[in-house]
Amino acid sequence: MTAITARSTGVTTTSTQDVIALVGRILIAYLFIPAGFGKLMGFAGTVGYVASSGLPLPQVGAALAILVELGVGIAFLLGYKTRVAAIVLAVFTVLAAFFFHKYWAVPEAMKMMQQINFNKNIAIAGGLLGFAAFGPGRLSIDKR
Repeated sequence: MTAITARSTGVTTTSTQDVIALVGRILIAYLFIPAGFGKLMGFAGTVGYVASSGLPLPQVGAALAILVELGVGIAFLLGYKTRVAAIVLAVFTVLAAFFFHKYWAVPEAMKMMQQINFNKNIAIAGGLLGFAAFGPGRLSIDKR
């Protein structure tokens, strides 16, 4: 394995690390892109779900969720503006955890599932912040 230092970041990666970073981007994008597409295809239901959480302007919230999940998710997948995309997705994911997985405020029968989803969102945000810190690897638009 040959290490290469990226001029813009000072981060040295091997070809193995670059492949792992690509696989990581694919796996994380797999969460966002299909979800955004589903929200787009079921926009009325998405608006209803956002409204049920008590957030204001549910149409705007649903549209923003679609933009983030589809648009920013695709950018992240391709490694385009990856650091910014990762931060946007991390913030979005933490906000979704607090607004849609309030395990502390649900009936006992729903508590465990909501807590699992909350914790998964927080962990996903942590993974995204790793990409924000270290970049997408060389197999990305950012590194071309």
